[in-house]
Amino acid sequence: MTAAIYPIIVKDIQGKDVVMEDFKDKVILIVNTASKCGFTPQYKGLEALYQQYKDRGLVILGFPCNQFGKQEQGNEDEISQFCELNFGVTFPLFSKIDVNGANSHPLYQHLKKSAKGLLASESIKWNFTKFLVDKQGNVIERYSPTTKPEDLNVIIEKLLS
Repeated sequence: MTAAIYPIIVKDIQGKDVVMEDFKDKVILIVNTASKCGFTPQYKGLEALYQQYKDRGLVILGFPCNQFGKQEQGNEDEISQFCELNFGVTFPLFSKIDVNGANSHPLYQHLKKSAKGLLASESIKWNFTKFLVDKQGNVIERYSPTTKPEDLNVIIEKLLS
């Protein structure tokens, strides 16, 4: 049986289709991001995590979202340049999406059903909510925006081994 995450198609920051199956056999950290948020400095921690573990099979996927305080108003080129120039981001970034509401991307519909938030809520509360997916494509855990990327080292180590 194929994990439900793998057939989902997303668009990268250049607008090209990417099938989540491309990340099969990798540990995946999926994050909804924004450039003008109090949590934006987490880009630095996410990049450090990516550099530390990418050769062992971790991939971090950033999904810009403008649904929280309109903190991601730029277009894809502006977002990409901002992340690269300010935080040296080299992990994959994707086209801007909605994570909540009627236009919620199918990837986020799946993530939210698989790992509910506080009080069993499905909705994403803010930017930099994180979902950890194992090598088989199973959603393992959901982390709040206040969870720092470096706080995930232990669980990532476990999933990579």
